[in-house]
Amino acid sequence: LATMAATAMSRLANTLARGGNWQRHLQRGYASQTEMTVRDALNSALAEEMRKDDKVFVMGEEVGEYQGAYKITRNLLQEFGEKRVYDTPITEAGFTGVGVGAAFSGLKPVIEFMTFNFAMQALDQIINSAAKTLYMSAGQISCPIVFRGPNGAAAGVGAQHSQCFAALYSACPGLKVLSPYDAEDSRGLLKAAIRDSDPVVFLENELLYGQSFPVADEMLGDDFVLPIGKAKVMREGSDVTLVAFSKMVGYCLEAAEVLATKGISAEVINLRTLRPLDRDAIAKSIAKTNRIVSVEEGWPQCGVGAEIT
Repeated sequence: LATMAATAMSRLANTLARGGNWQRHLQRGYASQTEMTVRDALNSALAEEMRKDDKVFVMGEEVGEYQGAYKITRNLLQEFGEKRVYDTPITEAGFTGVGVGAAFSGLKPVIEFMTFNFAMQALDQIINSAAKTLYMSAGQISCPIVFRGPNGAAAGVGAQHSQCFAALYSACPGLKVLSPYDAEDSRGLLKAAIRDSDPVVFLENELLYGQSFPVADEMLGDDFVLPIGKAKVMREGSDVTLVAFSKMVGYCLEAAEVLATKGISAEVINLRTLRPLDRDAIAKSIAKTNRIVSVEEGWPQCGVGAEIT
């Protein structure tokens, strides 16, 4: 069964890489036919949280005048001005450190990395300063900061621009790690991340930015927030559990449809949060199906799946 699921997902990956049709299965689990792109979901979440709290500001390369490398920060400079939308030099170590210091001082920075591959320069600030200071200060100094940007492979880029760092950040105590799949995830989880008092690593996917997803009406409200640490069952099933996050959720939904034609009922779980991991949701599903396939795009050794399977 696991071999069949893996083969189906492999074939679907090749199909989707050539431009497969995602629209049919993406509507599962949503009552409304209103659609929103992941890009617009992230942009609207940022704008609404900046209107709600003047302590929230955005910092990163080309987030202002250019309106973001992927237009996630579109129109924010025009609305909030240069004091809350900072264009920085090309120095991830520098502006990440400035952001961490601002968070220690009570502000709520949202740090954009043009890609998380570039955040390698800022690991000291993220892991040794942002993640550890609450513990090392005996709970006296919190760090309400969000590190966000595209993670994982994109189209036509080199090996040093194609890495998935989900497992790396998930291994670090003191961080919360979120990885949205669709527009609902992106909007609800980014709002939750900005409001959280802990440092949050927010791993997006470049290839999903322009993808439109059906959304429910309640998701469009200013106060729509998803809980951190809770997974979502995207499709009910009884024979096998497919667990994934970010772009791989789409592949699992496609695989579930293929498996259904063979008489196999697959349940698909969208993890949403990687740290803290929703182990209860995974255990509940396995208790029903007795089989599990973990799907991720990262390195095969020491991945997120090692915590699942």
